[in-house]
Amino acid sequence: MNEMKPNIKIPSETNIQLAAELLRQGKLVAIPTETVYGLGADAKNPEAIKRIFAAKDRPADHPLIVHIPDKAALTDWVIDIPEVAWKLAEHYWPGPLTLVLKKHSDVPMEVTGGQNTVALRVPNHPVALSLLKAFGGGIAAPSANRFCRISPTQASHVEEELGDKVDMILDGGACQVGLESTIVDLSGDQPRLLRPGQISKAEIESVLQQPLLLPEAYEKIHAPGMMEVHYAPITKTLLCTQDQLRGIFQDDTFKHQNKIGILSFGREINSGSFDKIIVMPVTVNDYGQLLYSKLRELDNAELDLILAEQPPQTSEWLPINDRLKKAAKQWVEDFQSKSV
Repeated sequence: MNEMKPNIKIPSETNIQLAAELLRQGKLVAIPTETVYGLGADAKNPEAIKRIFAAKDRPADHPLIVHIPDKAALTDWVIDIPEVAWKLAEHYWPGPLTLVLKKHSDVPMEVTGGQNTVALRVPNHPVALSLLKAFGGGIAAPSANRFCRISPTQASHVEEELGDKVDMILDGGACQVGLESTIVDLSGDQPRLLRPGQISKAEIESVLQQPLLLPEAYEKIHAPGMMEVHYAPITKTLLCTQDQLRGIFQDDTFKHQNKIGILSFGREINSGSFDKIIVMPVTVNDYGQLLYSKLRELDNAELDLILAEQPPQTSEWLPINDRLKKAAKQWVEDFQSKSV
């Protein structure tokens, strides 16, 4: 059994209180949520917020999500709260939904990326909620990884990514959702979906009884996860269809030139043809829960290429395809044509 790293702690009551005290001191605590592990700091402390950006090597104009203990805390952070915000909060909090609203004047610009809106959610994880209660304030917590890299869904992933840049890592086990929260912007005249997640566009529209707009092309980034490249392994990762994967299976030259790992969609592949194969589930929630940990496993396997087989192109699979598209950067056919 591997010995637990010194800064990884079980979430006992004593350690929860210690983590809260570290946050009050302006230090960084990695916290488990149902989505991914977050790199937490006091959201009202500009210097602590700057430590998050430094640890992640994250550009200062990228806003952070503030985690709050319950929907009543909305009034501590935002103004002009529309009725639709209360409706969504009542329906989905605690849960993997982030709301973007107009901020109070005392919310630091460091946490909002210099914008007049702030992103908020109530996490659905007992450790995160216990820490929020013990701390007594909002905790800014982007994913606890280096900027644009694979998000962490286990405490060991945080330690691997950030090491001693984090003052404490609370180990709450593997994240149950495994994908970042759905983000809805309620700061304008009409609700807008900024990032897909487990809570779907259709589900939100059903609660609101009105359509959700989609992000406008080239819109100024004002929410996490909107860059073209994100959630990405260090190893070159390419998307491919089942037919393309079959073609590579028959292309001896391509295989001999590259050490290849496969993220297969629900089917076994001849293991003698590739260097590492991971078969993913065919149900969207199970796939999402495992995606980042399996990408990380392939990324650590000293491969030349990771080939991710395309899941179904349906609305249900939108969050998975969003993450894969940003992690993979390009399709295998584009890569092959440029490699000729």
